[in-house]
Amino acid sequence: MTSNSDARTESQAKGLISRDTARLSRRRMLQGSGAALTVLGLLGITGFNTPGSVQANEQEDAMSERHGSAKPNIVLVHGAWADGSSWSAVIERLQNAGYTVTAPQFPLTSLADNLVRLRQVLAVQSGPTIVAGHSYGGQIMTALGTDAPNVAGLVYIAAFGLDQGESIGALLAQGPPTPALAHLRIDAQGFAWLPQDDFVQHFAADVERDQANVMYAVQQPLSVTALGDVMGTPAWKTLPSWYLVAKNDEALPPDAERLFAQRMGATTVEIASSHVPMVSHPDDVVKLIKDAARAVRASQ
Repeated sequence: MTSNSDARTESQAKGLISRDTARLSRRRMLQGSGAALTVLGLLGITGFNTPGSVQANEQEDAMSERHGSAKPNIVLVHGAWADGSSWSAVIERLQNAGYTVTAPQFPLTSLADNLVRLRQVLAVQSGPTIVAGHSYGGQIMTALGTDAPNVAGLVYIAAFGLDQGESIGALLAQGPPTPALAHLRIDAQGFAWLPQDDFVQHFAADVERDQANVMYAVQQPLSVTALGDVMGTPAWKTLPSWYLVAKNDEALPPDAERLFAQRMGATTVEIASSHVPMVSHPDDVVKLIKDAARAVRASQ
């Protein structure tokens, strides 16, 4: 016969075994989850928030609460021989981080026409907005001048940042054509197109060939008359600016990019990229845009 004391001892032992088993199961589950996340990372599956990304988002939310401000809107301005889809990888990352993003199409006819389009987009943004422009897109946002009431900052991605009285044509005429622009094809309507070899080999040199060929297929040509448009008062003289220099750029000379960044007093980063870092290095582009957004929110 089992005594009451023996029964209690047996019951206590079973309880300890049960708790130890539960702890071991939880530990194995956590270890398995960590291994699974590691495998997913190696496979390039990034749909899960890692502790680091969660912490970063929480820090941004905390900043928003402290400063009583929401994240600024982001408007992305494509350049010549590209379209809004060139920002796809950047858009996805910014949206996942909680930003409202707009990447409209621009006619690339004249600076005045492109500026009208940008103002249309800015007019429907609610609250402060960061404008990021690539290549000729920098020309468009620079032309906002001092009339940009809801624009809080400018981010130049391997982009033109001209000063008053300058034109792109005059700038490019100061040296030989860059490899990406050496064989422009001008159609009967006066629009310039990039040949496929120059696009793939020089314009988007560090993009996988299949993707570069797709980009070539959807390129938006630039009116040659736009090269002669003269800049008025540049927006960067009154707005904080950030600049990403593409060190391997074969369309816009990197030294010209450095000059633009230096004279506008921009916060500047340099990366080893072709002319299209938003495609080949989207994480670097997103980081700079988010840095600009955080700086703008901190100043509000």
